[in-house]
Amino acid sequence: MVDSSLIGVVAGGGQFPLLFIEAARKAGRRVALVAHVGETMPEAATAADLLCWVKLGQFGKLLDFFREHGVGETVFLGAITKTKIFTNVFPDMRGLALWNRIRSHQDDNLLRAIARELEDAGISVRESTMYLRHLLFPVGVLGKKKPTDEQRRDIEFGFKQARAIGALDIGQCVVILDRTVLAVEAIEGTDAAIRRGGALAKGKVVAVKVRKPGQDFRFDLPATGPRTIQALAEVKGAVLAVEAEQSLIFDRDEMISLADQSGIAVIGVEEQADGHLRF
Repeated sequence: MVDSSLIGVVAGGGQFPLLFIEAARKAGRRVALVAHVGETMPEAATAADLLCWVKLGQFGKLLDFFREHGVGETVFLGAITKTKIFTNVFPDMRGLALWNRIRSHQDDNLLRAIARELEDAGISVRESTMYLRHLLFPVGVLGKKKPTDEQRRDIEFGFKQARAIGALDIGQCVVILDRTVLAVEAIEGTDAAIRRGGALAKGKVVAVKVRKPGQDFRFDLPATGPRTIQALAEVKGAVLAVEAEQSLIFDRDEMISLADQSGIAVIGVEEQADGHLRF
């Protein structure tokens, strides 16, 4: 029997699962947490009402846990270190069967396949922002520093390039200088891509991060926070431009304070219906 007071959380790393648990509790919900070994914060595990630890690939154990406790809806929250799919997967029989049925193991295919399996079992997968829409990146300049006209042109150029790689499910971020792509995010993640691209230039690079075309708000939303600014500061980067209302921002005050100290412009960019960008 489904327990309508209970919501499941499939948790990766970072603070997103903990923030969701706190928000869900304020909304009168109890939380059944599936935590991933080596990824999920202990604080999130402690905060949950019900807890199941799994290793990456143990889909059968996850499903059994939800069924045992009557979970009828769930969310996917937090990142899994993507390179672990090559080195640190311990699938159970159901997980292995699911893996073998998927033609491509890129992010979207994998997550959509898991969601379909859950929904076939009667467990709906909800938007990850259902209680946390205030964490969506806002439009406009967030700190003291504003981008120059030249940097705005790099943002416009980079926005199109980032959207193109997103359509291929490669990554969500590009590093730009003088309307030239220095780095494209792949499986290593945004911060590593920034460091790699920034190493090719003497500072002043522009990092642009956008949603994938057809981004599914149930999982894998782009996210930025203080660590992204730290990566830019290390390479003396100039601008972080993020698609507004389509990505998450964590520790906003700390992030903007660090950007101001480092002379980095942080800006939320909105793509309008006519394709023009609003800064």
